[in-house]
Amino acid sequence: METPIRILNLFTIMDRGGAESIVMNYYRHIDRSKVQFDFMVHREQRGAFDDEIEAMGGRIYRMCPIYPQNFGKYKKMLRKFFSEHPEYRIIHSHMSELGYFAFKEAKRQGVPVRICHAHNTPNGFDLKMIMRTYFKTAMKPYITHRFICGTAAGCWLFGEKYQDQFIMMNNAIDTAQYAFSPAIRAKMRRELGLENRFVVGHVGRFAEQKNHMFLLEIFAALAQKRSDAVLLLVGGGAREDEIRKRVQALGLQERVKFLGVRNDINRVMQAMDTFVFPSFFEGLGVVVIEAQTTGLPCFVSDRVPLAANLTDYVYYLPLSESADYWANEILCHFAAFIRRDMHGQVAAQHFDIVENAKWLQEFYLNEYQNSTVDGVHPGI
Repeated sequence: METPIRILNLFTIMDRGGAESIVMNYYRHIDRSKVQFDFMVHREQRGAFDDEIEAMGGRIYRMCPIYPQNFGKYKKMLRKFFSEHPEYRIIHSHMSELGYFAFKEAKRQGVPVRICHAHNTPNGFDLKMIMRTYFKTAMKPYITHRFICGTAAGCWLFGEKYQDQFIMMNNAIDTAQYAFSPAIRAKMRRELGLENRFVVGHVGRFAEQKNHMFLLEIFAALAQKRSDAVLLLVGGGAREDEIRKRVQALGLQERVKFLGVRNDINRVMQAMDTFVFPSFFEGLGVVVIEAQTTGLPCFVSDRVPLAANLTDYVYYLPLSESADYWANEILCHFAAFIRRDMHGQVAAQHFDIVENAKWLQEFYLNEYQNSTVDGVHPGI
């Protein structure tokens, strides 16, 4: 059997984040006899997906964290890695501008295809943004392909003048797995103790970007209007303790369920009645795609890209409005809402993983065949 080409994906850690879950969706659906994924990660601890990666034949290489105090050490590790692994002719970084070091060393050592992938659009300014801006400028001579999940994310990372070079890689999902099922809905509501409840749902890591504090304010306003309301929080992260304390301060501990990190998001969403997503910023918001596919009405902030709206089920609400305004809008729209299976409509808009995995597989195979041995890609 012909040996598959190997693609080196760069991540911080392979936990259940948005970009990580998207890449794993692609990994499960490519023909691994032709294309195999390996992963360079930057944490010593194992990630949630590590067992699955290894079971599918993927290799995991561990590097030091990319902290300023580690820059010298990291560059030496990269130099050693690429000299010992000449088999990689394609690297695909999902680390935004932090891929700079790997891109530079990979080009120096003749890796011809160096993909940088824009997954997010930062919001606001802090001291880290100075360094981020420097690296996203410095990496430009070393990347050969600019992948995006949406135009806004690409413009932030690469610059508007490069839009004609953007390559859209859809945040595709297995739409059939998210098809609305009344039977699964009833089963999950029984298992989670949600029968006869109005279930508000949210999926996202506990990070400032996801705006959980405002989400809790919205739910507090909803809880005053509906005594049967309950909030499901799916995810984990550094701010979980802070969010739990806020739940207690609001007196909502009996009405907010922390479900942790799950591998059955498609089934948990079946139990929800509505999905609320007040993020400060998003590259696209793949969980909004998932929620729509299950037929949920989605109430999202005006910072979520319009490209995330694939159905008539997404309602954009301003973050400048009050929590009470959000609560009223949710209840008003929900009152006339009829849930339907939307997986066919989402698939028809080219967000099904089967179609997209075939596209990515062919992209890798073509670039591998067309790449030269001296590290210069044709046309770059």
